[in-house]
Amino acid sequence: MDTELNDPQYIAALEEAERMLGFRLERFLGTTDAEPPNAADFKRIATVQTFGAAWPRTEHLDTRTRALISVTIAATLGVLEPLRGQLRIALNNGVTKEEIVEAFIQISAYAGAARAFESYGIAAEVFGEQEP
Repeated sequence: MDTELNDPQYIAALEEAERMLGFRLERFLGTTDAEPPNAADFKRIATVQTFGAAWPRTEHLDTRTRALISVTIAATLGVLEPLRGQLRIALNNGVTKEEIVEAFIQISAYAGAARAFESYGIAAEVFGEQEP
């Protein structure tokens, strides 16, 4: 990870991720001995694309709107661990719990009740992490 820490785009993306999530991402970005050497490249590129390129684009969509869209996408796809992060980003950027519930009503109507209920279970857990 030493070479990545010399990359200003990667550093900026990590700082943006921390601002949005409220914690550092490095604990998720390390590699194991079982992973091939280019695994670190994948994690760096994905981090820069997400937090260095997509999230900062606020000219047409503000961060709050982008966060609610991201919750909806992750829930609809059924990617539950990424959904957990998207929910945290949404709540940290002004989306209310009530607005998130309304998004799940839409998800239920268009992606199906089973997918919505499964994903909402993650939302309920994240809501429990938040101070009342």
